[in-house]
Amino acid sequence: MKKTTFFILLFTAYSVIAQDKFSTNTGTINFEASVPFFEEIKAVNRQVAIILEPKTSTFICTVIVKDFRFKLDMMQQHFNENYMQSRRYPKAVFKGKIEKFDLKNVDEIEKQYQIKGKLVLRGKSKDVIVSALIKRVGDGIQIVSDFPIAVSDFNIQIPEEIAAKISKTANTELIGVVKTNEQMYLTLK
Repeated sequence: MKKTTFFILLFTAYSVIAQDKFSTNTGTINFEASVPFFEEIKAVNRQVAIILEPKTSTFICTVIVKDFRFKLDMMQQHFNENYMQSRRYPKAVFKGKIEKFDLKNVDEIEKQYQIKGKLVLRGKSKDVIVSALIKRVGDGIQIVSDFPIAVSDFNIQIPEEIAAKISKTANTELIGVVKTNEQMYLTLK
């Protein structure tokens, strides 16, 4: 009897703990700082960590800067060494609260939310408000967000001789499906 009660309590506790977070390590950030008539400046990072804590409406996104991939090795090298200084500042983190978020309202129809938080990039912190589209998909919750990053907000120095070839605002797009264990997925249905 004691064993049965213990296992029921353990299973219940595990289910409650499992419901605290949705996460992924395979989110994607597309980054573009191109200007018309010059070489395309685009990169993608497919190893983005995203955490969603429904109980507190907390959203956290962490990016390892050196994991951005450009089509040209030289662009990637300049991005890491000169602009982002990825050895000194290896990651970028956005942490915020999703306004008016309730997990019970997340279904197959995407809804727009505002996320207010702080973006930490190159050792600088900036308060930002990001729009995000959130919906339930077959095996989790999909989050899509587009937001601009002004290079001047993070003291990213672009040499004068190439400044006209690089946008002063980097457009970023975050796409991710955060998941939890099978028990939580069943409670969403």
